[in-house]
Amino acid sequence: MVSEAESLFWQMPEKNVVSWTVMLGGLIQEGRIDEACRIFDMMPEKDVVARTSMIGGFCQEGRLAEARGIFDEMPRRNVITWTTMISGYVHNQRVDVARKLFEVMPEKNEVSWTAMLMGYTQCERIEEALELFDAMPVKSIVACNAMILGLGQNGEVAKARWVFDQMREKDDGTWSAMIKVYEQNEFELEALNLFAVMQREGVRPNFPSLISALGLCASLASLDHGKQVHGQLVRSHYDLDVYVASVLITMYVKCGNLVKAKLVFDRFAPKDIVMWNSIITGYAQHGLGEEALQVFYEMCSLNILPDDVTFIGVLSACSYTGKVKEGLEIFESMNSKYQVEQRTEHYACMVDLLGRAGQVNEAMNLIESMPVEADAVVWGALLGACRTHMKLDLAEVAAKKLVQLEPKNSGHYTLLSNIYASKGKWGDVAVLRKKMRRSVSKSPGCSWIEVEKKVHMFTGGDSMGHPEQDLIMKMLERISGLLREAGYCPDGSFVLHDVDEEEKVHLLGYHSEKLAVAYGLLKLPEGVPIRVMKNLRVCGDCHSAIKLIAKVTGRDIILRDANRFHHFKDGLCSCKDYW
Repeated sequence: MVSEAESLFWQMPEKNVVSWTVMLGGLIQEGRIDEACRIFDMMPEKDVVARTSMIGGFCQEGRLAEARGIFDEMPRRNVITWTTMISGYVHNQRVDVARKLFEVMPEKNEVSWTAMLMGYTQCERIEEALELFDAMPVKSIVACNAMILGLGQNGEVAKARWVFDQMREKDDGTWSAMIKVYEQNEFELEALNLFAVMQREGVRPNFPSLISALGLCASLASLDHGKQVHGQLVRSHYDLDVYVASVLITMYVKCGNLVKAKLVFDRFAPKDIVMWNSIITGYAQHGLGEEALQVFYEMCSLNILPDDVTFIGVLSACSYTGKVKEGLEIFESMNSKYQVEQRTEHYACMVDLLGRAGQVNEAMNLIESMPVEADAVVWGALLGACRTHMKLDLAEVAAKKLVQLEPKNSGHYTLLSNIYASKGKWGDVAVLRKKMRRSVSKSPGCSWIEVEKKVHMFTGGDSMGHPEQDLIMKMLERISGLLREAGYCPDGSFVLHDVDEEEKVHLLGYHSEKLAVAYGLLKLPEGVPIRVMKNLRVCGDCHSAIKLIAKVTGRDIILRDANRFHHFKDGLCSCKDYW
């Protein structure tokens, strides 16, 4: 378009300041700054607009000295000129120079104040940003939005919410900013609640807000909210986008609804590699290895080349279903057949595959043969296998490596502590716990369940602080009675305290996943699956107990832990006790 305009421009018999300035602006917009500079030099008359355009163009290219040269030579400057020069310094991380210019600016408007504010927030100088924000005579919506995002980037969530709450007027960007702050700082529940408030206030969410909401629904496994957001995407015609389809598939997978995920997947043609990867990974996480492999082979038959992410999903599927031979063949074919380099993530899948199958020594041999140094994911897979198969010596080797690689990660200490505890080595448990208290903060186990579009969070222990605690405790007592009648015997090896068996049974009874399942039985009608999410790996005792709960109550229970999905039905689990 500019080339056509350029041709017409040179054919013009007479050119005025407007035509010169329009031509100049077009070249700058296309990034043709040197050509714009030649046009600028040829201009018989240079007005404020033309000079300001050149300042902006030079700043975009990082040519600040040339921009400042034009600025200093200008006989007359308006507020836009000053703001353009200040924004240029901010854009090029010269915030202190921008502030000096801002201080001598004869007249400031909302845009100039906001430009200076964003300079401080972008370079994470949050105290100076707050000082400037407090001094602003008029706090525009744009400035408030910038302040919210800046505070959020620096982890100041409470202050960001204070700014949000003080705003008399909010636009969709304000809501989106506050939701993003919660999401970035892992306050997923607060973010989803705020999204619900936004809808109740009648604010129509923009596209970024809807995508953020889908991510939140996936993290919290909030299926009802996810379906609602899906409906809004359909009404806004965003659902026809391939990227949106991939996000929807991931959301439904993480919410434990593979049927809906597959429906979204089947609707699209052609599909990109991200969509194929999403459904393959989804099947793998749910323990449906056959289905994951079937989709993989279908994809290959359509001449769609798998990438490194595809193979993580496929090898995980083999691992979760115990397909050792097929997994080894696929692993070997990565380089030879598909020219995909085997990365540490793929080795971790193979270590997990061999380890789950009891081939722990073979897994160790694979680690030793790796062409690159094994990372924490690889050693973590080996340590998990050692826990399952009680290989204490190898577990210690893996744990020491993990502590070297990630000395602040409590999970590695916890797994080794589990092994010592199950062997009755309480002295070693005490030593590990002392190390953890000294230098490691342990992530507390928590589980949650969605009931009537509200997420209920539970942590372990009989003092849960839930408004319906008494009813939950009664349900737990009823479940315990049914389990005893069915022959359930609590496995005390999963209690990491040197206490008597009676106390171990008591502690096991109040693990967070059992509390969430009890609440689901209490509140959800028969025929509706009970969907529970847990932030850590489900312990072996809870796994055994929930299998029996599903059998004695006749309910379908879906549990997503840190590793995978477990579908409990009729006393069986989809993982085949292999997780």
